[in-house]
Amino acid sequence: MSVEEIKALVRHFFEEVNKGETAFMAAVDELFATDYVEHGGTGEDTSGIKNYKRSMNEFYQAFADVHVTLDDMVAEGDKVAVRFTLSGIPPTKKKWTIGEIGIIRIAGGKFVESWMRYDTLGWQQQLCLIPSPGKG
Repeated sequence: MSVEEIKALVRHFFEEVNKGETAFMAAVDELFATDYVEHGGTGEDTSGIKNYKRSMNEFYQAFADVHVTLDDMVAEGDKVAVRFTLSGIPPTKKKWTIGEIGIIRIAGGKFVESWMRYDTLGWQQQLCLIPSPGKG
């Protein structure tokens, strides 16, 4: 695949994320290899499309209204680096917004591996799970 085709694939995926969980899961079935591996920001890998879909189902249960804005994308070879903003409103009704950076490796027209990092501390503070400095 050309770099432009790879970037179009990633753009398509991000568009589907904003349509909700059903569209997201359909896009995962369409675009991800069955042995996909995500190297996540928590230090744990998620191996296999079934496990990835299970973890994302849990995410959508907590944040059904998630919205993604693709801020930057750079591609070279079989990898795409993306910077994006996630936002949503959990059942607590407290809006949150976090930045995330990822690298996605694509082979044979499928997402096969990714490395994702996000502002874990900032997100937990926005959700009031960890106090912000000075708010003890």
